[in-house]
Amino acid sequence: MIDKVVASAAEAVVDITDGASLAVGGFGLCGIPVSLIDALHQQGTTDLETVSNNCGVDDWGLGILLKDGRIRRTISSYVGENKEFARQYLAGELEVVLTPQGTLAEKLRAGGAGIPAFYTKAGVGTQVSEGGLPQKYDADGNVAIASAPKEVRSFNEADYVLEESLTPDFGLVHAWKGDRHGNLVFHAAAMNFNPLCAMAATTTIAEVEELVEPGELDPGQIHTPGIFVQRVVVAPATEKRIEKRTVAL
Repeated sequence: MIDKVVASAAEAVVDITDGASLAVGGFGLCGIPVSLIDALHQQGTTDLETVSNNCGVDDWGLGILLKDGRIRRTISSYVGENKEFARQYLAGELEVVLTPQGTLAEKLRAGGAGIPAFYTKAGVGTQVSEGGLPQKYDADGNVAIASAPKEVRSFNEADYVLEESLTPDFGLVHAWKGDRHGNLVFHAAAMNFNPLCAMAATTTIAEVEELVEPGELDPGQIHTPGIFVQRVVVAPATEKRIEKRTVAL
């Protein structure tokens, strides 16, 4: 088996070029591959297309790439916690493909499974299926790019919309544990989107909090097999933020 460990996050992302598409794991601020995103930011890569449930916050996660104008287009579900995101979208600087959360997850899962498209009820009868959803504005606030209508078919007297799967160039994921062969274990809510991004991407790069030797992980506890992962980098000191803190007095 191949030892997939690389020495640094900078080395791990070195071949991510301008214009690449990225599937980025995480849910809210949980399970975000911060070390890989920071390395990509320092590298200066730009004109990126990101596929991610959300786009970080203004000063963290994908938000640091967004702030510097490095993201050209994003396919996302929840984008409500980033003021710079809203500004760029409304100013015509960012193309946004809003996608129902479950549909986004299935687009990635199906892509990783080799399924090019699938039918779902989500979005039937709305602009998701009928088209016209603003994806990009011009500088004057007019719709420059709108979503196209999608195929709708009836199965068992119910309508379903056809959604195409996603297979981005690179996947950036954050795992709790991983071994040198790329087998990964995610913790708690970090299970959201990280395994799917790892499956869907052509080249997957995983940052892990703890690196173990092959054979130390219980095979029954592995969430993503190493066949889906091409590179592993250790990121033991990754900051973990809470998106919304609620306390009781």
